[in-house]
Amino acid sequence: MSQIDAATLQQRLNNGELLNLLDVREKIEFSTFNIGGVNIPVSKLAANINLVNYNKTDEIIVICSAGIRSDNAQGILNSLGYQNVLNLKGGLIALQKLNNK
Repeated sequence: MSQIDAATLQQRLNNGELLNLLDVREKIEFSTFNIGGVNIPVSKLAANINLVNYNKTDEIIVICSAGIRSDNAQGILNSLGYQNVLNLKGGLIALQKLNNK
């Protein structure tokens, strides 16, 4: 499975890239802290992926707190035919640690 590390994601965000961020945490987690993107909890992902207009070849960066749920989401998206899905290694925790240095 393909991954993106926190430093690379932060650099791309700082560069102002328009990224397809898919946050698969629960809504309460997303409302407490997020870095943008679309929020679809992993438990509802397969049934609700049609709510976003991703093409099967678009790069999608899947994020969660620690990288476990996003890893599961990556597998779901791959099984649905999405070909360019990246999991944020270490999740938002890794990104916060990077930014708190």
